[in-house]
Amino acid sequence: MTSCLWKSKTLFSTFVFTLIFVSLALTLTDAAQANPLPLSQEEVAAVADQAAVNSFTINNLWIMIAGMLVFIMHLGFATLESGLTRSKNTVNILFKNTAIVCIGLITYGVIGFHLMYPTFEDGASGYVKIADGWSGFLFNGAEQAVMPEEATAEQIASFNATSTSQYNAGYTLFTDFFFQAMFAATCCTIVSGAVAGRIKLGTFLLFCLFFVSISYPITGSWKWGEGWLDARGFYDLAGSTLVHSVGGWGALVMAFLLGPRAGKYVNGKAMAIQPSNMPLATIGVFLLWFGWFGFNAGSVLTADPGACSLVLCTTSMAAAAGGLAAAAVSTVHGKKPDLSMTLNGILAGLVGITAGADQMSMFDAIIIGLIAGFLVYVAVIFIDSVVKIDDPVGAISVHLVCGIWGTLAVGIFGAKAGVGQFTNQVIGVVAVGIFTVAFCVIVGLILKFTLGLRVSADEEQKGLDLGEHGIHAYSL
Repeated sequence: MTSCLWKSKTLFSTFVFTLIFVSLALTLTDAAQANPLPLSQEEVAAVADQAAVNSFTINNLWIMIAGMLVFIMHLGFATLESGLTRSKNTVNILFKNTAIVCIGLITYGVIGFHLMYPTFEDGASGYVKIADGWSGFLFNGAEQAVMPEEATAEQIASFNATSTSQYNAGYTLFTDFFFQAMFAATCCTIVSGAVAGRIKLGTFLLFCLFFVSISYPITGSWKWGEGWLDARGFYDLAGSTLVHSVGGWGALVMAFLLGPRAGKYVNGKAMAIQPSNMPLATIGVFLLWFGWFGFNAGSVLTADPGACSLVLCTTSMAAAAGGLAAAAVSTVHGKKPDLSMTLNGILAGLVGITAGADQMSMFDAIIIGLIAGFLVYVAVIFIDSVVKIDDPVGAISVHLVCGIWGTLAVGIFGAKAGVGQFTNQVIGVVAVGIFTVAFCVIVGLILKFTLGLRVSADEEQKGLDLGEHGIHAYSL
């Protein structure tokens, strides 16, 4: 009995002392957190250095991931165009979209990148230090790309001065190029769909070479290279005008110079040419929608969670609204819901929100998407039946018409909406349009009267897969 009582007292005493010890430890911990010991200057500098390295790394990582998402868009364009056109031209379309990426990366790296970011001085026109840019980019390797592991603030500043993009000092020159190069080739993929089924492969690839290396970078430099449109206050976050309208203008000119596909117009009436693979086209649109998250949110140029999350949401809302609007209009006008129009409505919403995705509320994005979805339906019918320009995939309506709408929407709904901003947006649309049309007309006519633009009637009838490549896409 005495032994049990003694053990109980011992256990109780141990429990009490344990409680006292834990309480004291927690109290001291709270006191230490509330009144931390002062850090030395060296420790403060080390914390600041690490914070700078972490921020630099996170921003670079996000932009590189965004570039990978944009790369997926090329697969989306390839599958969308293949699905919306005839099966006898599938290999040709896939080859063009594959070659566009290869040509775009090389030509943009050698020429376009430093035409687009030429170090403008105070918004003045004129290109400087392009030769320095070439040598600084093309011939630099790991010694310019790797930051010291234990970098100090001075080393980080030195690294940024020699290795980061002048476009945004928050990431490396190589991160900048990778992201921007993924953008560049998309202009030609827009043109590819509009001229499908009748253009010579070699001629088209030559057009792409000039378009990506010269036309797209020059107009892009006016805003993104801190040129004269940027100085005026023109705004285009991710390229409603600088990417999509540029591609749309190119598509318009080249489709006009080529003429319509055989059998498209009979006695002046537009005839429907059915797409070959709607499941493939639908996959293409969802791939594009997925890639657009990197396209728009990457254009924030940092991994800022507030700005990036807003852009992801406005991008999604506009796409959804565009799809619903096009589906509704096609149901009312055509008596049945049209899948191809709905898919183009989604793309229309995406193009429409691209210029101002970081300036819009969710409600603004829905309105912009709804209008874009309506516009694309009307534009497809107008271009096809009234203007009589044959665009097999609706690229002109999606990228040009809705690109213009999205750019103007910044002046209506954006953070600086008003007459002044709207005027700047109009000036940007007109200036980029005039330059791009003039460039494409000159290059297109030169190619037409030298190499020729269009395949023979016999080759067109049999299909470009057989005529240009000697194989069929499907073995049935």
